[in-house]
Amino acid sequence: MATIQWYPGHMNKARNQLEDKLGLIDVLVEVLDARIPESSRNPMIEELVGNKPHIIILNKADLADPALTKKWATKLSGPGKYVLAIDSLHNTNMQKLISMVKKAAAEKTKKLEARGASNPTIRIALAGIPNCGKSTIINRLVGRNVAEVGNKPGVTKGQRWLKTSSNIQVLDTPGILWPKFSDQEVGYKLAAFGAIKDSVFHADDVALYVLENLRQHYLKDLTKFSKLNSADIENLSDPDILLAMTEKYGMRDDYDRFSLFMLQRLRKGAIGRITLDRPSNDD
Repeated sequence: MATIQWYPGHMNKARNQLEDKLGLIDVLVEVLDARIPESSRNPMIEELVGNKPHIIILNKADLADPALTKKWATKLSGPGKYVLAIDSLHNTNMQKLISMVKKAAAEKTKKLEARGASNPTIRIALAGIPNCGKSTIINRLVGRNVAEVGNKPGVTKGQRWLKTSSNIQVLDTPGILWPKFSDQEVGYKLAAFGAIKDSVFHADDVALYVLENLRQHYLKDLTKFSKLNSADIENLSDPDILLAMTEKYGMRDDYDRFSLFMLQRLRKGAIGRITLDRPSNDD
């Protein structure tokens, strides 16, 4: 496995800025990609949470395997942790998120009200890896397009507070990765779903990794997308399948071009509702 790593200087700066503002935050909202709930969890964010109320969002749930999303929601839940699967692009479950924020901050709110505060403001921070949909969620909460959205990592560069109509203030933060992946499969999964710039890795390496997973867990989806017959999928090696698909899609022997095309289709859900992270007790 070729090494994949991406930790530009602005991410370290963003991490330090988030740590500096933790004292102002009532609830930390961690946004994960529902297709890779474990791989998209930044261990540094887990360290920063401490004892603060913690909401975990499984975003892009409409693109993920629904059965596995349910299992991950159960697995990630715990004392002081609230889990919600949403599709921020199509504005699903956003009211549930607002209700969950208020529930998570209820203890702090009651203390402020006991001191005479009326309808006190709840301050939350949205944090997560690049391209996990934080900006789209913020735009939904605020009710207008205040955060720049892009289907690529590294769009948000700085931090800022934004007001919503629900007495909630949101701290928008840039996507943050961590300095070194302990498991290179994490890097491949992040690359597959667009959390790492495409220029940082070889698309064919990641496409072959995805192909291996699709053969094992999503054979029907792969067969349909590949334009190959089931015998080819069963008998050919992964590199030969990649080359055969390249030809089927009219790209001759340009498997680099096809590999990037395949990853782009994967990210948009055109191959199927695919989840590459599986709970440890899942067979």
